[in-house]
Amino acid sequence: MEAIKLEKITELEKEYDSNKQQKVLRRALNRNSLANIANNMEASQKSTMKFSIDIPTMSATNQKASGRCWIFAGLNVLREKVAKSLNLESFELSQNYVAFFDKLEKSNFYLETIIDLVDRDYDDRVFAHLTSCPIQDGGQWDMFVNIVEKYGVVPKDAMPETFQSSNTMKMNQILNNRLRKFTAKAQKLYREGKQIEIRKEKDKALKEIYNFLCSCFGKVPHTFKFEYVDKDKVYHCDEDLTAKEFYAKYVGLDLSEYVSIINAPTKDKPFNKTYTISYLNNVVGGKPIHYLNLEIEEFKQIVLKQLKDREIVWFGSDCGKDGDRENGIWDDEAFEYEEVLEMDLHMCKGCSLNYHQSAMNHAMVITGVNLDHDKPNRWKIENSWSENAGVKGYFVMTDSWFDKYVYQAVVNKKYLSEQQLKDWAQEPIKLNPWDPMGTLAEQ
Repeated sequence: MEAIKLEKITELEKEYDSNKQQKVLRRALNRNSLANIANNMEASQKSTMKFSIDIPTMSATNQKASGRCWIFAGLNVLREKVAKSLNLESFELSQNYVAFFDKLEKSNFYLETIIDLVDRDYDDRVFAHLTSCPIQDGGQWDMFVNIVEKYGVVPKDAMPETFQSSNTMKMNQILNNRLRKFTAKAQKLYREGKQIEIRKEKDKALKEIYNFLCSCFGKVPHTFKFEYVDKDKVYHCDEDLTAKEFYAKYVGLDLSEYVSIINAPTKDKPFNKTYTISYLNNVVGGKPIHYLNLEIEEFKQIVLKQLKDREIVWFGSDCGKDGDRENGIWDDEAFEYEEVLEMDLHMCKGCSLNYHQSAMNHAMVITGVNLDHDKPNRWKIENSWSENAGVKGYFVMTDSWFDKYVYQAVVNKKYLSEQQLKDWAQEPIKLNPWDPMGTLAEQ
């Protein structure tokens, strides 16, 4: 290793002082944000909120101070089915209901995993990865399917938001404290040869977590009354529904027909193969994470097929890169950091994944696209950051941003080719728990 010598500092300072652009930049950055200085105003001209395919959708939802974007995006897809069939102007499904069972199931999944791995050293890489964050708000599509298929869904009126469901940080800290407490106790009991006692400790922990979730989220309704007024101002009421009855009667979407495709151009993930993530799930015995890795052009063509059939698309991306939240734009050409700063910042998508520069962290819904000679140049996005973000909650995503930062989409398998369907049916390759494709959407 080579230390920085004082002579090197003198040399660097001399070069810096002779650089007029750096001098101007220092003055500009003294009172202005870096993003504003680097903003490319010409780029905004191509990010207009006009689309050749624009699927009508309802008002944007608001996940508030929680990482439930994947739940909001999933329910935003489902609510359109309900609203269309019932002629509704506005409607929301209960995100709180899904989050309650997700938290409970994630806790159980973690507890069972710790029991399976109880003989590991606490600093074993897999064990340490799991205990570093036992549970969180985030999730993926297959986890959403697990909850909906097991528990159904309810209208938001049947289980509305609480302060805790919309502000989850402290609740998550307490949950993870309790789960780590179980981990320490289980390993102590194992070392003492008291394996039978571990199950009793697990039951105690799960009971306490259930009580805590009921206090934070409210009690889950066994049955409920579904009241609504349609666009013609006609009142309707359907009583004594269960969550699964409501799903079958008013949603009716066969989620087993939908598959998750990804674009992960890394050496360890050849295209046209399927992948899963070890120890990543929420429901014991539920649908495992299952991806088909495709090249970006194939990936986009499948998404386009679904949009052309007037069906919106759940997708996952890295929303932390090159975004203008106020104006509702995601554009990799909107900020000229390299030119302004005189720094080489470019990394290919594969390197960004491998070296933790980028990964999926947010789920939203694609509701439109603009085609120029049948090629996409911008996409319309329904977000869940309230109507105060972007254009009444909707964003524009440029096609070049899509190529760089979109990692996952969920599509009906009828849009896959015959060969892609065969590829989907392959036994998935197991990836490590810390693989970048195992990150959870939670922004």
